[in-house]
Amino acid sequence: MTERRSLYPPILPYDSGHLDVGDGHSLYWELCGNPKGKPVVFLHGGPGGASSPDHRRQFDPDRYKILVFDQRGCGKSTPFASLDTNTTWHLVEDIERLRTQVAKVDRWMVFGGSWGSTLALAYAQKHPERVTELVLRGIFLFQQYELDWLYKEGGASSVYPDKWEAFAGFIPEGERGDLLEAYRKRLTSDDEQLRLAAAQTFSAWEANTVTLLPSAQVMEEFTEPHKAVAIARIENHYMIHKGWFEEGQLLRDAGTLRGIPGVIVQGRHDTCTPPRAAWALQQAWPQAELNIVPDGGHLYSEPGILDGLIRATDRFVGKA
Repeated sequence: MTERRSLYPPILPYDSGHLDVGDGHSLYWELCGNPKGKPVVFLHGGPGGASSPDHRRQFDPDRYKILVFDQRGCGKSTPFASLDTNTTWHLVEDIERLRTQVAKVDRWMVFGGSWGSTLALAYAQKHPERVTELVLRGIFLFQQYELDWLYKEGGASSVYPDKWEAFAGFIPEGERGDLLEAYRKRLTSDDEQLRLAAAQTFSAWEANTVTLLPSAQVMEEFTEPHKAVAIARIENHYMIHKGWFEEGQLLRDAGTLRGIPGVIVQGRHDTCTPPRAAWALQQAWPQAELNIVPDGGHLYSEPGILDGLIRATDRFVGKA
């Protein structure tokens, strides 16, 4: 069996800062790797997640010029956990500003996992002339069945009935017909304690679905108060609005990607973003290679998922 690839050694940014993108938002960004290397932008998950030092390690630092940033309301970007002027299409245009004002490149590879895959597809369909390749992981297309899978009984709740009980049980029985709306009321409440409790419960549900095996570290990370508030508030906000997409839009418009090579890495046992979406995307975008990892779940850090991602970034820089 071929030895699986893992992260490149730790590196530090060679430049970092904040970019004012208007609407009161300022985005934290980092440039890493080789300033003269192949340009790539990394899109983190969530919505509501943030970048981390390991994200930059999925690219050969000698060959890539790597832009990593925190999306609106996330991580070190300000204002923290803000829902104002925070939509998919604001983020798409933020990526363009980062390309022209920070990376200062004409075209670049776009790399995203989970929600980052959704945002990468939205950006590539809006600006296909700016994308050299796409590397995507854990596909989420914002179709109604995907929302139902996560937030209604009969989907992920069938795999994690005990964890679902804690998630749904936080909401009074009379409001459980629309859990997203019920959580929205609490996540935007004036009651700080209620907001935090709702955020931690909402984020804990997701933490249970993203790992192949239970992980105390992932649960601790997702429920840490500061991170939980951003994940829950922003993710709920995006889910309530269905990503500001028309139903089936990302599949309908996949034809705009046909000149763009890509790799899709998808865990067979991903219970957060099941493989059905990745399969449908590859059928609509045949130029993409679909790699279904037989022992993979959702997280990029799982050995099979990480191996597929790093082999893809190596291939697109001419190493494999």
